[in-house]
Amino acid sequence: MSEYQDKTLNGEDVKTDFNKDMTYGEYLSLEQVLTAQKPLSDEHDEQLFIIIHHVSELWMKLMIHELNSAIRDIESDDFRVAFKKLARVANAQQQIIASWDVLSTLTPSDYLKFRDVLANASGFQSYQNRMMEYCLGYKTTHALKIYEKDPEIYDRLKRQLETPSIYDAAIRAVHRAGFHIDEAVLDRDVTKDYEANDSVKAAFRQIYLNSEEHFVLYELLEKLVDIEDRYSQWRFRHMKTVERIIGFKTGTGGSSGVNYLKRVIDKYFFKELWELRTEL
Repeated sequence: MSEYQDKTLNGEDVKTDFNKDMTYGEYLSLEQVLTAQKPLSDEHDEQLFIIIHHVSELWMKLMIHELNSAIRDIESDDFRVAFKKLARVANAQQQIIASWDVLSTLTPSDYLKFRDVLANASGFQSYQNRMMEYCLGYKTTHALKIYEKDPEIYDRLKRQLETPSIYDAAIRAVHRAGFHIDEAVLDRDVTKDYEANDSVKAAFRQIYLNSEEHFVLYELLEKLVDIEDRYSQWRFRHMKTVERIIGFKTGTGGSSGVNYLKRVIDKYFFKELWELRTEL
């Protein structure tokens, strides 16, 4: 019967006998993914809350994967391959920005019904968000203690902290192309937060003023602006969604909530690229 069905299902040559073959669900480990949502309350809206955060973490996993690969491409001057990956990151960012629209359907009264079950768990503790920041050059270590509970995650974060950011890779690529960059920047401790440098800004200025001559580098820098622009949009939508749902309450993890989120909105990854907008 199964062979007959394989040939005649809706007139298509569709396989339906999977007794010996891998299915779509098995390939994706779909049962594990779809049963990973484990609400701690009986409240209807907790499922939404968990799914939104699971989806966001999956998108972040992809973006970290693409950013680290793009860093290696830039280090090898393989810019065309890097651009494809950075474009993919920017498009993935659009997905997590849009996710706030779904979460914002959660009203304050909806959230209050299950907020207590989170205890001290908070999005502030997302280690993948921390890895994203490290990939982009925001190297802060004050929150690393959070992850000591899991040595594997802690080590993963430490490795990312010690890896040059995509901004470091871009600056070094500009230097290899013949532009002067101060040795202090090229040899800097990449585990420290990046500080703006006049030689970097001067090199970038020449690239922007002669964009046709240096088009590949010009496009690289604009790809970085795309990513930071979307990251800022994500931060803003995060802040407004939190404000809409809990106002100015303290976050479940102990942060100041909206006040903290407002402060980080103005934090730049690629400082010289934004300062140049005014100075060109």
